[in-house]
Amino acid sequence: MSDAALRADTIDPTPTDWGGAEMRARIRRRYAAERRFKLLGLTAILVSVGFLAFLLVTMVGNGARGFTQSEVRLEVDFPRSSLFLDPAALRGFGAEQAIANADFERVVNEAATAQYGADGPALFSPGARLRLRDTVRANPDILAGRATLWLPASTAIDIAAKSDGTADDERIHERLNAGGAVRTGFNWAFLTGSDSTDPTLVGIWGAFKGSLLTMIVTLVLAFPIGVLSAVYLEEYAPRNRWTDMIEVSINNLAAVPSIIFGLLGLAVFLNFMHLPRSAPIVGGLTLALMTMPVIVIAGRNAIKSVPPSIRDAALGIGASRVQVVFHHVLPLALPGILTGTIIGMARALGETAPLLMIGMRAFIASPPGGVSDPATALPVQIFLWSDEVSRGFVEKTSAAIIVLLLFLLAMNGIAIYLRNRFERRW
Repeated sequence: MSDAALRADTIDPTPTDWGGAEMRARIRRRYAAERRFKLLGLTAILVSVGFLAFLLVTMVGNGARGFTQSEVRLEVDFPRSSLFLDPAALRGFGAEQAIANADFERVVNEAATAQYGADGPALFSPGARLRLRDTVRANPDILAGRATLWLPASTAIDIAAKSDGTADDERIHERLNAGGAVRTGFNWAFLTGSDSTDPTLVGIWGAFKGSLLTMIVTLVLAFPIGVLSAVYLEEYAPRNRWTDMIEVSINNLAAVPSIIFGLLGLAVFLNFMHLPRSAPIVGGLTLALMTMPVIVIAGRNAIKSVPPSIRDAALGIGASRVQVVFHHVLPLALPGILTGTIIGMARALGETAPLLMIGMRAFIASPPGGVSDPATALPVQIFLWSDEVSRGFVEKTSAAIIVLLLFLLAMNGIAIYLRNRFERRW
């Protein structure tokens, strides 16, 4: 036997010998590693879904109660009360002045004491006088006799009606419920009102409108500037060290903490330009600075993904560079640009630190009428309510979080619709 044959007989089976023991062991280890990796990935997904489910269940469980309000029945004998108002006077020129001078709180306290005893006034929230005032304004004839009204309950009774109060409050609520003197229904005032010091009077509309105006200003500024910047950098800018420096700066700005943009907005828009404090115009300018780098990066990647053959074909049939960009490249890149835009806008919608730095944490008792009026935003409102001492603000905070999540889902839904509408299939 030759030396080559002897060497072949003594060599172990090669790795390509699928029937060999070494290869079978290697395949078993490979399959075992794959199974472990799949199990690890499945575990990560289940843990993520579990945390998400816990968050949603907690928020919905607590927030659902924030959309309801308890009311207590009150019998008011207007002719015998201390509310000396003439129904005819409430239809004249000085009606608002007469209502403003009337002591509705005293009327509520007198009727509550007469009906429920010395502790009767404690059953009603400060909003009871406002409800009584609005009722009298809407129907002055009610002053001519006795009326049965349903007025907002106090925070303690409201919490007890939702089975989360103290033992004494629970007993009071059971006694009222047995006599049909308390009811719980949907709180429309929460969707139409603004901030208040009393949790039974707070509403989300002021903060929601402030966020909406701020997002409009942010989108109007950040989207066109960001897209045009991406088009210039990708299609027209020369490749030199200055362009490289700009690209590095944009990438770094996308990772800068949001509070830095708040300090920048405070220094430039408030201290230097003297724009109105706590206004959506300032919040929109500040968030636009934070959102623009994200839009520029996403826009450049989307433009870069358009095949070069599209540009070559358009140039080959006589199109100019501008026509190539705006008639062919930009429409094809629009889905990716919209995806980056909605990511930046979603980040801006949830930001609190920049808005706190520019003063949008003020107590705003009425919704803003425009972008220059004082306003607050949903994340800031949630932050302020979470810091309140009263237990009634706990459920209001969760309810506001639900509104913020729905706002975010609506924005994402619009973005997905637009992206699918403009997407081209190759």
